[in-house]
Amino acid sequence: MNAGGVLATMNFPSFPGFAARLFATDDSDFSLALVQAYNDWHIDEWCGSHPGRFIPMALPAIWDAELCAQEVRRVSKKGVHSLTFTENPAALGYPSFHDEYWNPLWKALVDTDTVMNVHIGSSGRLSIPAPDSPMDVMITLQPMNIVQAAADLLWSRPIKDYPDLKIALSEGGTGWIPYFLERVDRTYEMHSTWTLQDFGGKLPSEVFREHFLTCFISDSVGVKLRHDIGIDNICWEMDYPHSDSMWPSAPEQLDSVFKSNGVSDDDINKMTHQNAMRWYSFDPFAHTPREQATVGSLRKAAGDHDVSVRALSTREKSGTSFAEFTASAKAVSGVQD
Repeated sequence: MNAGGVLATMNFPSFPGFAARLFATDDSDFSLALVQAYNDWHIDEWCGSHPGRFIPMALPAIWDAELCAQEVRRVSKKGVHSLTFTENPAALGYPSFHDEYWNPLWKALVDTDTVMNVHIGSSGRLSIPAPDSPMDVMITLQPMNIVQAAADLLWSRPIKDYPDLKIALSEGGTGWIPYFLERVDRTYEMHSTWTLQDFGGKLPSEVFREHFLTCFISDSVGVKLRHDIGIDNICWEMDYPHSDSMWPSAPEQLDSVFKSNGVSDDDINKMTHQNAMRWYSFDPFAHTPREQATVGSLRKAAGDHDVSVRALSTREKSGTSFAEFTASAKAVSGVQD
C-alpha cells in the first residue's frame, strides 16, 4: 500500500467468498463460529495491527437473517460499519431482497449505520453468453451483475421502508450509471401507475443517490459524468491485486483521468477519500497525520519495495474459451463442481 501510494483500503474475503458461502454449512452453530472467528481475526488482528490503514468489513451469517443481524450488531461494537453481502441472495437459494425475511438485517444495518457492500460475482454468477465465450467476454460484462443488483435493490421494498439504508456497489464501475438513472426515471414516469411504485414524491434517481455508493477504478466516462451520477456517491478503488488494478502507478494514472476531465480539487477529495470516510464512519487521519498520508510520503516509507509486475498466468494467448480455462484451473487446483 505504501509503495502504491495508497493510505487505506477495504479488503474483500476471497477465501470464504464475498458472502461467506464457504462457511454456510448444515450446522448453524458451527457456521456461526466460523463467521465470528473470521470476523474477529479480520477486525482485531488484520485491521487492528495497522490502525487507520484498513476499513474493517464483516462477513455475514448469510444463511440466517436473524443471526446475520446479530452479527452486524456484535461487530458494530468493535467499530465496524461495513458488511459484505451477495448481490443476489435468490441465486444462492435464499429469499430475495424483496422478501420480508431480511427485515432484521435491514434494521440492524440502519441502527448501526453499517453499509452493505454487494460485490460483483458474489452470488457465484457472472454474465457469460455461452460456455465457449472467450474470457474477455466475461471480464467485459462483469459490471452487468452490479447493474442487475442496483435495479433489483432500487425497486425493492427495503429502500422505501428504511430511508437510512446504505448500499455500496463494489467493483461495478460508474460509466453506466447516468443512463441507468435516466432509464429508471422514465420507467417510473411511464409505468408507475400500473406497477404501483411509489417513492414518496421523489424520482428513483433521487432515491438512488440517497442510498447507493458507487466505485470505479479508471472509469474516465464515469469521472466525466460525475455530476450526473452524484459527486457525493462516488469512490475510487485500486482493485489490488487483480489484473484490473492500476498498482503501483495508480496515483499517476488516476491523476491523468482527473486532469483530462477537468476535475476540481474538491471533487478529487470527495472521490479519493472524503466520501469513503463519511459513508464508512472511518477516519484514517486519526492515526496517520495528513502530511504523512501523501503519495510521496507513503512511497518514501516503503523504501526500495519491489513494485515490478510479473505475469503469473500460465495460460497462453491462444483464445482459450472461458469453459476451457475454468476447467483447466479446477484441474490444477483440485476443485470440483
